[in-house]
Amino acid sequence: MKLPERAAGVLLHPTSLPGPHGLGDLGPSAYHFVDWLQSAGQSLWQWLPTTPPDATGSPYQSPSAFAGSPLLVALEPLIERGWLTELALPEGGWPKDRAQFDAVAPWRLAALRRAAAGFAERATAAERAELAAWAATQRRWLDDYALFMALQTDHEGAPWWDWPQPLRRRDALALSAARKQLADEIAFWTFVQWCFDTQLAALKAYANARGVALMGDLPIFVAHHSADCWARPDLYHLDANDLPTSVAGAPPDPLGPEGQHWGNPHYHWARMAEDGYAWWIERVRRAMELADLFRIDHFRGFAAYWAIPADAEKATEGAWQPGPGLALFEALRAALGELPIVAEDLGVITPDVAQLLADCGYPGMRVLLFAFGGDATHDYLPHRYVANTVAYTGTHDTDTVRGWWNAASPAERRFAASYLPASGYDIHWGLIRAASNSVARLAVAPLQDVLGLGSEHRMNVPGTSTGNWGWRFDWSMVGPEPGRVLGLISAASGRASFALLERALAG
Repeated sequence: MKLPERAAGVLLHPTSLPGPHGLGDLGPSAYHFVDWLQSAGQSLWQWLPTTPPDATGSPYQSPSAFAGSPLLVALEPLIERGWLTELALPEGGWPKDRAQFDAVAPWRLAALRRAAAGFAERATAAERAELAAWAATQRRWLDDYALFMALQTDHEGAPWWDWPQPLRRRDALALSAARKQLADEIAFWTFVQWCFDTQLAALKAYANARGVALMGDLPIFVAHHSADCWARPDLYHLDANDLPTSVAGAPPDPLGPEGQHWGNPHYHWARMAEDGYAWWIERVRRAMELADLFRIDHFRGFAAYWAIPADAEKATEGAWQPGPGLALFEALRAALGELPIVAEDLGVITPDVAQLLADCGYPGMRVLLFAFGGDATHDYLPHRYVANTVAYTGTHDTDTVRGWWNAASPAERRFAASYLPASGYDIHWGLIRAASNSVARLAVAPLQDVLGLGSEHRMNVPGTSTGNWGWRFDWSMVGPEPGRVLGLISAASGRASFALLERALAG
């Protein structure tokens, strides 16, 4: 689906949706949210990565750059198809305001295992053929992923570099024996991925039919304990023991004053270049299958990346190293055509990053929460935007607008109040209106900002490893007013049908 010339959207990860099963997923609430977006004149739903999260719920430390999150597989369709016949909720149900990943993940996986067993017992011939046909189209990543997950289960969650040497080094005979021994477990992980893909395809078709595009998120790095790193360790900077020699992070910036230590292994870009960046081509091809467009995270890392020695305790001990630059994106374009990419160009942006973004032609990001700490020359102020831009009130890594306002300095408040104009009462609408009225082709607000929520509702605090990613809303928090006002702003700024504005004004 192609977005209109001027469009508006909302940032909300599916895990934040309401629902009875511990966290949001691709089930009924996702369809209801699409309907809400349509009614509010929004033509884009932006997500965080839909790859499997780590134990803390972070989708940026995934065991696969290709797989879909098992936690996003809705259970209702599995019940409807007769594969899942029993689903006992915990006494009192799951909390509505937060996802408790440590408790919800094993409960949902157990439900998926029962559904897989039900499929094995009761699936029709047509359903089995459908799964087999889908799996045949995904062999380029699915076989390694399913085997990796089966081996992880067999080794009780131990990281791959601690597996027996033949499996760790992918000895052909050892892998062949494992595929036979773990066939049922491999079939389970294949079934889960098929469920994810079919559910996402159905939701995407539903959204597109209602004028709503899905925007995914592609993290630049992969986790060390991942099917990707295990399958191709030669593509990463690892030592003789398969441990990283340097890890990813970021130097001090507004999102992380002490710098950020992410821990992902760095790519061996020279080796990736030898086969024309084939791994990246397959990764982006997969991203384009799952969404209409996608944000590519930490774009500046393709110009130069912050390499932290593996034994360093602080991110500040890192240094810049050259990335692949334009050669990567030229290879992607040659293989896949024009790419529907939004570049996350936040952080320490040097001239080489700006030049790479200009050479690629992708829209960058401007975050209004960062705009009021200086003067009228700040590039994040709307009067400084160019059209090839995505304007955000905030992101999943920032405070909410209301939380920012409450913690802002008096000078920031005075500047924002004068520029917008707005006050503490309507500051969230002031920023949404400013983003929408700008020349930026796309204006996006996190749902927390549409609802005017405070800091306790933020999604992530960069540089921390606990208490993140679990935020959820309930429809009782929404009501009719936020959608009505958002629709008015979007229509008045040329980002939604003017008929929506006329209907709203008519009462």
